[in-house]
Amino acid sequence: MAGNTFGQLFRLTTFGESHGSAIGGIIDGCPSGMELDIKFVNSELAKRKPGQSSVSSSRKEKDEITILSGIFEGKTTGAPIAFIIPNQDQKPEDYDHLKNVYRPSHADYTYKAKYGHTDYRGGGRASARETIARVAGGAVAKIYLNKFNIKIQAFVSQIGEIKISQEINKINLNKIDNNILRCPDEKVAAAMIKYLDKIKKEGDTVGGMISCKISGCPVGLGEPVFDKLQADLAKAMLSIQAVKGFEYGSGFSAAFMKGSEHNDEFVMKGNKIHTITNHSGGIQGGISNGEDIYFNVAFKPVSTIMQTQNTIDKKGKNVLLEGKGRHDVCVVPRAVPIVEAMAALVIADHCIRHHI
Repeated sequence: MAGNTFGQLFRLTTFGESHGSAIGGIIDGCPSGMELDIKFVNSELAKRKPGQSSVSSSRKEKDEITILSGIFEGKTTGAPIAFIIPNQDQKPEDYDHLKNVYRPSHADYTYKAKYGHTDYRGGGRASARETIARVAGGAVAKIYLNKFNIKIQAFVSQIGEIKISQEINKINLNKIDNNILRCPDEKVAAAMIKYLDKIKKEGDTVGGMISCKISGCPVGLGEPVFDKLQADLAKAMLSIQAVKGFEYGSGFSAAFMKGSEHNDEFVMKGNKIHTITNHSGGIQGGISNGEDIYFNVAFKPVSTIMQTQNTIDKKGKNVLLEGKGRHDVCVVPRAVPIVEAMAALVIADHCIRHHI
């Protein structure tokens, strides 16, 4: 199986299955001499772990990292940083009834068709459980980026049809962690929670949107052809399980605008060049321009629902599938740290490539 490594100079390789003994990873290319705050890494892992609320999976995991290499006397040595995070609440027997069935909108069929064999215990590598290694890698990347005062803040901006109406630069991002949904607008969050309770009672799931702001990026990150900064951010986000769409800056709304409306005019502020507007989302020509980078990531509804669905088994026979197990009603609240982590991996990689 290819495609388990992300990045060019700052690289993360992940391994492990949803209901295997552990999830783990190897971070290669991390600069030496960097103090690694394990408490911070574990606090990032805690943001995505299950069992946080009534609308998330009831799976209980401690989700604390064990570093195996690359750290000495609390600092990075420049060697590969290997780590594992044990799966302590694995229940593979919960998936025995899925051994010979293709679940609607899951990876069961495509994995079987491609590899000839599939891990039906929670989806194996296709499971969102794999993303805990990304959050660990992203936490290390955040520690590296902190020395440059680069800050990454993601939040839930939409669940179903309920969404924040304010522009991202007018939202108080200090309120992101004030509620279980990580939505900085308290009134919108209350409406979302009420809606999710209704969806859960119906045995259904719902999709949503995560918005992200990256501030403090220097001018010059990104390469102008195939490694454009927005292209690498798009790949990072679209690699996350359940993601269906990515847009940065004005995004799809740019298709409805005139050039005279969309162009970001340059001005001098003090001794620095800035833009009056930021339809470009902080990136022009594939290269960061020093303004805030912002983007949206769309997530589909969780595919496992607590309702009966029609499907087929591996012999091609029609069967009825009953929803079972421990699953999220909506994935976006727990995906916030994953979006931040993948953004951090991209920015850290480009910072090293840019020699800052």
